[in-house]
Amino acid sequence: MFNNSSIPISLSDDDSDDVAGKTKPRVRRKRKKPRGKNELAQRFLRELLRWWLVLLFLPFAALLVFEASRIGRRPILPVESERNSHRKTGPALENKSEGNLNRLDPLTRMFGGVRERCLKLLPPEELQQLDIPKGKETANPIKRVVYISENDTPYVQGNITISQQHTEATRFNLFTGNQTLEQREKSYKVRETAVVHCGFYSENGGFKISDEDKKFLQTCQVAVSTCAFGGGDDLYQPIGMSEASLRKVCYVAFWDEITVAAQEAEGRRIGENQFIGKWRIVVVKNLPFKDQRLNGKIPKMLSHRLFPQVRYSIWVDSKSQFRRDPLGVLEALLWRSNAVLAISEHGARSSVYDEAKAVVKKNKATPEEVEVQLRQYRHDGLPEDKRFNGKKALAEASVVAREHTPLTNLFTCLWFNEVVRFTSRDQLSFPYVLWRLKVLKNINMFPVCTRKDLVNSMGHIRKAKPLTS
Repeated sequence: MFNNSSIPISLSDDDSDDVAGKTKPRVRRKRKKPRGKNELAQRFLRELLRWWLVLLFLPFAALLVFEASRIGRRPILPVESERNSHRKTGPALENKSEGNLNRLDPLTRMFGGVRERCLKLLPPEELQQLDIPKGKETANPIKRVVYISENDTPYVQGNITISQQHTEATRFNLFTGNQTLEQREKSYKVRETAVVHCGFYSENGGFKISDEDKKFLQTCQVAVSTCAFGGGDDLYQPIGMSEASLRKVCYVAFWDEITVAAQEAEGRRIGENQFIGKWRIVVVKNLPFKDQRLNGKIPKMLSHRLFPQVRYSIWVDSKSQFRRDPLGVLEALLWRSNAVLAISEHGARSSVYDEAKAVVKKNKATPEEVEVQLRQYRHDGLPEDKRFNGKKALAEASVVAREHTPLTNLFTCLWFNEVVRFTSRDQLSFPYVLWRLKVLKNINMFPVCTRKDLVNSMGHIRKAKPLTS
C-alpha cells in the first residue's frame, strides 16, 4: 500500500542538533574594555618622568634666547665715571668714547615693580615754555656771606671783605688766603652774617681772566660750566636742549693755555667770538695751584664768585657730555622738590672711611695726606656711616646743580677750603661739610642712574699736565 521510494529532507546544523537532542553552546568573544582615566593619567605620568629634564631645560633656553635678543637691541649705556676715571687711554677708550658720544636715549630703572625713567623731565612742549622762576624769600638762617680777604681789594659785586693777615698755611696761598684752624672752626658757626675764606683775595693770587670774559660772565643768569686744565680732556658739545634754554643759558668752559694748545693740535680752535660750538671758552692764566685737580675745584665750587649774577648753575665734569635741557634739569632736580642743591650719590660706597681706603688704593692721594684728613674728621666726631635723609651722604659729585643762595654759597666755600687744606678728593670732604653745616637740609641726593641720564660719560682722554712753576 505504501510506496517505498524515499524523499530526501535537508537539515540545517541547528536542526541536526535538535534532532540529535543536543543544544550547541554559544561562544562569547571577549570585548576590549575602554581605557579609563586612571590609565591615561598613568601613561602621562610615565611620559613626564621620561622627558622631565628636557621640559625643565626648555624655559631656560627660551629665556636665554630672549635676553640675547634684548642685548642685541639695547643701546650702549654710559660707562660709570668711577670706572672710566682710572682706565688707560688708547684706541679701546677712544672707541668707547665715540660709542657714548651724542646718545640721547633715556635711561630707565625698576622701582616698586614698575619700570620708570631715571630722570623725569617735563614733555618737550612744556620745556619750551619753562622760564627761570622769580626769587622768593625763604626762612634762611644765613642772610649774607662775608668773604675774608688778605688785602683791601673789595669784591666788585658788593660782598663785604675783611682785611687780615695770617701765617699758618698748607696749600693755602694768595688766592685762598691762609685759613687757620681757629678760623676753620668759626666758619661752621651758623650766623645771619657768615664770615669765611672763599678765594679771589688778591690781584696777585692768580686765576686771571680777561675783562671781556668778566663782562660776559656778568650777563649770565643760568650757567652750565665745565673746565679742562692741563690739556686732559676734550670738549664735548651739549645736546638735548630746547630752543628756550639756548636763549637763556650760558655754556662756559674754563681752559688754561695748556688746554688751548692741546685742542688746537687736534684742530679745535677758538673762534673770533670766543666760542667753540655752544661753549664760550674762558682762558684762565696764572692758575694758583700746581695740582690741576685742585685748580679744577675753583669753577666747580666757586661758581657764585665767577658768575656774580647767576641764580642757578649746573656743573659738569670735563669727562662727560651734558645731554639734557638745562632748564628742564633744574626743574626736575631743584624746583620740583624745592631743593637748593642737587648732587648724585656715590654708586659704590657710603662711608667716608671706606672711600678713603679706595682713594689710597687707586693712588688718588698719598696715605699720609689721607690719614691727616681722617684724623681730623675722627677728632671732630664724623660718624663711620654718615647718611642724609635716609640716603648716602657720600657724593659722586661729577654733576652738581644748585641755586646760588647765601646758604649754598657758604656751603661750597667751606667745601672748597676743605679740599685746599686736606686732599683734593672732594668725595671725602662733602659728607663732612654737610654734617657740620646742619642747617642745609633741602638737598636732592639723586641716584646714580639719574646722573647717567644727565650725561654721556667718556672718561679722561689723556693725563692732565701739572704746572711746573
